[in-house]
Amino acid sequence: MFTTILAMIFVLGVLVFIHELGHFIAARSIGVKVEEFSVGFPPKLISFTPSESGIIFKFYFFGKDEKGKIKWKPIFESKINSKKYSTSTEYSLSIIPLGGYVKVAGFIDESFDANVTGASDELNSKTKLQQIWFMSGGIIMNILLAIIFFSGITMIQGISVQNDEPIIRQVSIGYPADLAGIKSGDRILEVENVSIDKWSEATTIIKENVDGDIQIKWISDEVIKTALIPTKEAKVPDGNEIKEIRIIGVQGGFEIRKANFFESIYSGFDKTIFWLKMIVQSLAMIFSGNASFNDIGGPILIAQLAGDSARAGIISLLSFTAIISVNLAFMNLLPIPGLDGGHILLTSLEFITRRSISTKVKMFIQQIGVALLLLLMALVMINDISRLFSG
Repeated sequence: MFTTILAMIFVLGVLVFIHELGHFIAARSIGVKVEEFSVGFPPKLISFTPSESGIIFKFYFFGKDEKGKIKWKPIFESKINSKKYSTSTEYSLSIIPLGGYVKVAGFIDESFDANVTGASDELNSKTKLQQIWFMSGGIIMNILLAIIFFSGITMIQGISVQNDEPIIRQVSIGYPADLAGIKSGDRILEVENVSIDKWSEATTIIKENVDGDIQIKWISDEVIKTALIPTKEAKVPDGNEIKEIRIIGVQGGFEIRKANFFESIYSGFDKTIFWLKMIVQSLAMIFSGNASFNDIGGPILIAQLAGDSARAGIISLLSFTAIISVNLAFMNLLPIPGLDGGHILLTSLEFITRRSISTKVKMFIQQIGVALLLLLMALVMINDISRLFSG
């Protein structure tokens, strides 16, 4: 449980922080005033605010206000230096370690702050293309993070090239093969008393097995072993449909060689694009009725998978983080009010029609979007809880 919690904090913390950092960098690049950049979610613990009179440090805790009521407030404040700064962004560290947020001037976000004055350093005063650039900053950073993580993993692990020898290259922890004692590097000799010369021959028999258990003979450390191994049902995409196959938790049909820098970068792009395609394909199957909405997971499922990845090792955790980063980028690209894609859609409409949408209308659309997102979150949470109780 402790590993799962730490893994969840790491994955969501890194991804949300990187996403908000993208908005921060984009805002600064077009001269938009960043009012606050927070690591973590409120309540604040400490903050640093550069100003014309120096950097102001604040420490927050429970204290009494002017009316004697106990509230969370700055209980200590000090000026670190007297150097003059041109920016007044408040940099804060908050207690809840799950990501962060950026608040910029002249932008109506989920806080519903409609304080737009028309100042030159407000986002609303910038060109529509500059506004779209700011709104895209988080999505771009999540995609870049996935590419960097996938590239780094390839550089460390090497690149796979096709090899049809029946040699096991990877074994999934906790799966039937692992529980039976099969290890990476073992060679499959027979499956269901059929002699195996190629990896594809072994996987074909295993996938099509309908009896639940399958007899496998393999050689490990020069010792021949035989075991009746149970198979697990797995659902995999097959075109626009979901296909059910049997698995024991092994991978093969390839060998690993060292990858150079350019191969690693190419692999990073390739794997990122692959997961984007998988997301699109999965959504297409849900909308076409070939997959169920109940298969969608939320925070609880992410936490479980993050914990499993962490227990499998740092490489597995980084790979999982990269996959979720791609999912976060895609989700934020959806044209739903409240998400980056919704803001991009409204701003694009303003750019195309050459007409501005009133602040009142934007606020209304934003409220509808947030309500829809809360409803979606509630539905996936119900899926998560149902999955927990169903085993």
